[in-house]
Amino acid sequence: MLPRVATLSILACFAFAPVAKADGFVLQGSTTFNNRIMVPLQAAIEAASGQKLTVVPNKTSIGLQALFEKRADFAMISAPLENELKFLKKENATSPYDQLRSFEILRTRVAFAINKENPVHAVSAAQIEKILRGEILNWREVGGPDRPIRIVMVRSGGGVQASIEEQLLKGKPISAPDIIVVQISSQVVKIVEQEPGALGLAQLGALLKGDVAELRSGETIEQALSLVTLGEPTPNMRKVIDAILELAGESRDFD
Repeated sequence: MLPRVATLSILACFAFAPVAKADGFVLQGSTTFNNRIMVPLQAAIEAASGQKLTVVPNKTSIGLQALFEKRADFAMISAPLENELKFLKKENATSPYDQLRSFEILRTRVAFAINKENPVHAVSAAQIEKILRGEILNWREVGGPDRPIRIVMVRSGGGVQASIEEQLLKGKPISAPDIIVVQISSQVVKIVEQEPGALGLAQLGALLKGDVAELRSGETIEQALSLVTLGEPTPNMRKVIDAILELAGESRDFD
Protein backbone atom coordinates (compact mmCIF):
# COMPACT_ATOMS: atom_id res chain seq x y z
CA MET A 1 0.00 0.00 0.00
CA LEU A 2 1.30 3.48 -0.84
CA PRO A 3 1.87 5.94 2.01
CA ARG A 4 -0.89 8.54 2.35
CA VAL A 5 1.38 11.41 1.25
CA ALA A 6 2.39 9.52 -1.87
CA THR A 7 -1.23 8.73 -2.66
CA LEU A 8 -2.24 12.38 -2.34
CA SER A 9 0.66 13.41 -4.55
CA ILE A 10 -0.47 11.00 -7.26
CA LEU A 11 -4.02 12.30 -7.06
CA ALA A 12 -2.76 15.87 -7.35
CA CYS A 13 -0.88 14.94 -10.51
CA PHE A 14 -4.07 13.63 -12.07
CA ALA A 15 -5.85 16.89 -11.28
CA PHE A 16 -3.34 18.85 -13.34
CA ALA A 17 -2.60 16.28 -16.06
CA PRO A 18 -3.80 16.83 -19.66
CA VAL A 19 -7.09 15.16 -20.47
CA ALA A 20 -7.39 13.17 -23.67
CA LYS A 21 -10.58 14.32 -25.44
CA ALA A 22 -12.72 11.51 -26.83
CA ASP A 23 -16.16 11.82 -28.44
CA GLY A 24 -18.31 14.28 -26.52
CA PHE A 25 -17.20 17.16 -24.34
CA VAL A 26 -14.75 17.73 -21.49
CA LEU A 27 -15.68 19.90 -18.49
CA GLN A 28 -12.92 21.07 -16.13
CA GLY A 29 -12.87 23.34 -13.13
CA SER A 30 -14.67 24.06 -9.89
CA THR A 31 -15.16 21.21 -7.44
CA THR A 32 -18.17 23.11 -6.08
CA PHE A 33 -19.84 23.09 -9.50
CA ASN A 34 -18.97 19.43 -9.88
CA ASN A 35 -20.27 18.37 -6.45
CA ARG A 36 -23.42 20.48 -6.63
CA ILE A 37 -24.41 19.77 -10.24
CA MET A 38 -22.39 17.15 -12.09
CA VAL A 39 -22.09 14.44 -9.43
CA PRO A 40 -25.84 14.03 -8.94
CA LEU A 41 -26.98 14.98 -12.45
CA GLN A 42 -24.35 13.90 -15.01
CA ALA A 43 -26.23 10.81 -16.22
CA ALA A 44 -29.46 12.80 -16.60
CA ILE A 45 -27.63 15.63 -18.39
CA GLU A 46 -26.06 13.19 -20.84
CA ALA A 47 -29.44 11.57 -21.50
CA ALA A 48 -31.21 14.90 -22.02
CA SER A 49 -28.51 16.40 -24.25
CA GLY A 50 -27.46 13.25 -26.11
CA GLN A 51 -23.81 14.15 -25.40
CA LYS A 52 -21.12 12.18 -23.58
CA LEU A 53 -19.40 14.24 -20.88
CA THR A 54 -15.99 13.82 -19.24
CA VAL A 55 -15.76 15.79 -16.00
CA VAL A 56 -12.45 16.77 -14.39
CA PRO A 57 -12.95 18.58 -11.06
CA ASN A 58 -10.00 20.68 -9.89
CA LYS A 59 -10.37 24.45 -9.52
CA THR A 60 -12.06 27.39 -11.28
CA SER A 61 -8.79 28.94 -12.49
CA ILE A 62 -7.46 25.58 -13.70
CA GLY A 63 -10.66 24.99 -15.65
CA LEU A 64 -10.33 28.34 -17.41
CA GLN A 65 -6.69 27.63 -18.23
CA ALA A 66 -7.68 24.24 -19.65
CA LEU A 67 -10.25 26.02 -21.82
CA PHE A 68 -7.57 28.30 -23.31
CA GLU A 69 -5.27 25.33 -23.87
CA LYS A 70 -8.03 23.38 -25.68
CA ARG A 71 -7.97 20.65 -23.02
CA ALA A 72 -11.57 21.39 -22.12
CA ASP A 73 -14.71 22.44 -23.95
CA PHE A 74 -16.32 23.96 -20.86
CA ALA A 75 -14.85 25.53 -17.74
CA MET A 76 -16.87 25.02 -14.57
CA ILE A 77 -16.54 28.10 -12.39
CA SER A 78 -17.86 29.04 -8.96
CA ALA A 79 -16.40 32.54 -8.68
CA PRO A 80 -17.14 35.80 -10.49
CA LEU A 81 -15.53 35.53 -13.92
CA GLU A 82 -14.25 39.10 -13.69
CA ASN A 83 -12.31 38.25 -10.53
CA GLU A 84 -10.76 35.17 -12.11
CA LEU A 85 -9.72 37.14 -15.19
CA LYS A 86 -7.83 39.63 -13.01
CA PHE A 87 -5.84 36.73 -11.58
CA LEU A 88 -5.25 35.00 -14.93
CA LYS A 89 -4.18 38.18 -16.71
CA LYS A 90 -1.36 38.58 -14.21
CA GLU A 91 -0.07 35.18 -15.28
CA ASN A 92 -0.75 35.52 -19.00
CA ALA A 93 -1.94 38.74 -20.58
CA THR A 94 -2.17 37.35 -24.13
CA SER A 95 -4.96 34.76 -23.86
CA PRO A 96 -8.15 35.63 -25.81
CA TYR A 97 -10.17 36.69 -22.78
CA ASP A 98 -12.64 38.61 -24.95
CA GLN A 99 -13.79 35.33 -26.49
CA LEU A 100 -15.03 33.87 -23.21
CA ARG A 101 -18.79 33.35 -22.92
CA SER A 102 -20.30 32.75 -19.49
CA PHE A 103 -23.59 30.95 -18.78
CA GLU A 104 -24.87 31.17 -15.21
CA ILE A 105 -26.45 27.88 -14.15
CA LEU A 106 -27.33 28.25 -10.48
CA ARG A 107 -26.83 30.41 -7.42
CA THR A 108 -26.17 28.94 -3.99
CA ARG A 109 -25.77 30.68 -0.64
CA VAL A 110 -22.41 31.08 1.06
CA ALA A 111 -22.38 30.30 4.78
CA PHE A 112 -20.03 30.56 7.76
CA ALA A 113 -19.39 27.24 9.49
CA ILE A 114 -18.57 26.97 13.19
CA ASN A 115 -17.78 24.05 15.48
CA LYS A 116 -20.82 22.71 17.35
CA GLU A 117 -19.08 23.48 20.65
CA ASN A 118 -19.07 27.19 19.82
CA PRO A 119 -21.88 28.99 21.74
CA VAL A 120 -21.82 32.00 19.37
CA HIS A 121 -24.46 31.45 16.68
CA ALA A 122 -24.98 35.01 15.42
CA VAL A 123 -22.92 38.15 14.92
CA SER A 124 -23.62 41.46 13.22
CA ALA A 125 -22.59 42.19 9.65
CA ALA A 126 -20.04 44.68 10.97
CA GLN A 127 -18.55 42.06 13.28
CA ILE A 128 -18.16 39.41 10.57
CA GLU A 129 -16.43 42.00 8.37
CA LYS A 130 -14.03 42.85 11.20
CA ILE A 131 -13.29 39.16 11.73
CA LEU A 132 -12.47 38.70 8.05
CA ARG A 133 -10.28 41.83 8.06
CA GLY A 134 -8.41 40.68 11.17
CA GLU A 135 -9.76 43.40 13.45
CA ILE A 136 -11.57 40.90 15.70
CA LEU A 137 -9.28 38.00 16.61
CA ASN A 138 -10.93 36.22 19.54
CA TRP A 139 -14.41 34.73 20.05
CA ARG A 140 -14.48 36.55 23.41
CA GLU A 141 -14.92 39.84 21.50
CA VAL A 142 -18.28 38.65 20.11
CA GLY A 143 -19.64 37.09 23.31
CA GLY A 144 -17.96 33.71 23.10
CA PRO A 145 -15.17 31.87 24.94
CA ASP A 146 -11.60 33.12 25.20
CA ARG A 147 -10.42 31.32 22.06
CA PRO A 148 -8.64 32.60 18.92
CA ILE A 149 -10.70 32.72 15.73
CA ARG A 150 -9.14 30.56 13.01
CA ILE A 151 -10.58 31.18 9.54
CA VAL A 152 -10.62 28.11 7.31
CA MET A 153 -10.91 28.60 3.56
CA VAL A 154 -9.85 27.25 0.19
CA ARG A 155 -6.56 28.60 -1.16
CA SER A 156 -6.55 31.74 -3.29
CA GLY A 157 -8.89 31.56 -6.25
CA GLY A 158 -11.69 29.68 -4.49
CA GLY A 159 -15.22 30.68 -5.42
CA VAL A 160 -16.53 31.14 -1.85
CA GLN A 161 -13.61 33.38 -0.94
CA ALA A 162 -14.06 35.44 -4.11
CA SER A 163 -17.80 35.86 -3.51
CA ILE A 164 -17.26 37.00 0.08
CA GLU A 165 -14.56 39.48 -0.92
CA GLU A 166 -16.67 40.86 -3.77
CA GLN A 167 -20.02 41.16 -1.98
CA LEU A 168 -19.19 41.61 1.70
CA LEU A 169 -15.73 43.22 1.71
CA LYS A 170 -16.36 45.44 -1.33
CA GLY A 171 -13.53 43.91 -3.32
CA LYS A 172 -10.95 43.94 -0.52
CA PRO A 173 -9.13 40.70 0.38
CA ILE A 174 -9.70 38.60 3.48
CA SER A 175 -6.79 39.68 5.67
CA ALA A 176 -7.19 37.89 9.00
CA PRO A 177 -3.98 36.38 10.41
CA ASP A 178 -3.22 32.70 10.88
CA ILE A 179 -5.69 31.43 8.26
CA ILE A 180 -5.98 27.68 7.76
CA VAL A 181 -5.78 27.15 4.00
CA VAL A 182 -7.03 23.94 2.38
CA GLN A 183 -6.92 22.67 -1.19
CA ILE A 184 -10.58 21.85 -1.87
CA SER A 185 -13.91 22.98 -0.44
CA SER A 186 -14.87 19.65 1.13
CA GLN A 187 -11.92 19.97 3.52
CA VAL A 188 -13.25 23.21 5.04
CA VAL A 189 -16.10 21.55 6.96
CA LYS A 190 -13.88 18.66 8.05
CA ILE A 191 -11.42 21.09 9.66
CA VAL A 192 -14.24 23.00 11.39
CA GLU A 193 -15.58 19.74 12.84
CA GLN A 194 -12.22 19.24 14.57
CA GLU A 195 -11.21 22.81 15.48
CA PRO A 196 -13.34 24.51 18.23
CA GLY A 197 -12.18 28.01 17.27
CA ALA A 198 -12.62 27.63 13.52
CA LEU A 199 -14.73 29.79 11.23
CA GLY A 200 -15.13 28.03 7.88
CA LEU A 201 -16.05 29.73 4.61
CA ALA A 202 -18.23 27.30 2.64
CA GLN A 203 -21.48 26.75 0.75
CA LEU A 204 -24.62 26.19 2.78
CA GLY A 205 -25.01 22.73 1.23
CA ALA A 206 -21.61 21.68 2.55
CA LEU A 207 -22.64 22.73 6.07
CA LEU A 208 -25.82 20.69 5.88
CA LYS A 209 -23.79 17.60 5.03
CA GLY A 210 -21.29 18.09 7.87
CA ASP A 211 -21.42 17.95 11.65
CA VAL A 212 -21.13 21.72 12.14
CA ALA A 213 -23.34 24.73 12.87
CA GLU A 214 -23.90 27.95 10.95
CA LEU A 215 -22.82 31.36 12.22
CA ARG A 216 -25.51 33.84 11.15
CA SER A 217 -24.40 37.34 10.16
CA GLY A 218 -27.51 38.96 8.70
CA GLU A 219 -25.80 39.10 5.29
CA THR A 220 -26.85 37.05 2.26
CA ILE A 221 -23.88 36.18 0.06
CA GLU A 222 -24.58 34.27 -3.12
CA GLN A 223 -22.15 32.21 -5.15
CA ALA A 224 -22.85 31.88 -8.86
CA LEU A 225 -22.07 28.55 -10.53
CA SER A 226 -21.46 29.01 -14.26
CA LEU A 227 -20.21 27.30 -17.39
CA VAL A 228 -17.74 29.14 -19.61
CA THR A 229 -16.94 28.47 -23.25
CA LEU A 230 -14.25 29.87 -25.53
CA GLY A 231 -16.27 31.46 -28.29
CA GLU A 232 -19.95 30.86 -28.98
CA PRO A 233 -21.06 27.32 -28.12
CA THR A 234 -21.81 24.92 -30.94
CA PRO A 235 -25.35 23.51 -31.27
CA ASN A 236 -24.32 20.35 -29.39
CA MET A 237 -22.64 22.39 -26.68
CA ARG A 238 -25.83 24.43 -26.38
CA LYS A 239 -27.73 21.17 -25.79
CA VAL A 240 -25.46 20.49 -22.81
CA ILE A 241 -25.96 23.99 -21.41
CA ASP A 242 -29.74 23.83 -21.82
CA ALA A 243 -29.91 20.38 -20.19
CA ILE A 244 -27.84 21.54 -17.21
CA LEU A 245 -29.93 24.69 -16.82
CA GLU A 246 -33.16 22.72 -16.75
CA LEU A 247 -32.01 19.89 -14.51
CA ALA A 248 -30.07 22.06 -12.06
CA GLY A 249 -33.10 24.34 -11.70
CA GLU A 250 -35.27 21.38 -10.82
CA SER A 251 -32.76 20.18 -8.20
CA ARG A 252 -32.56 23.40 -6.15
CA ASP A 253 -32.83 22.28 -2.55
CA PHE A 254 -30.89 24.60 -0.24
CA ASP A 255 -30.48 28.03 -1.84
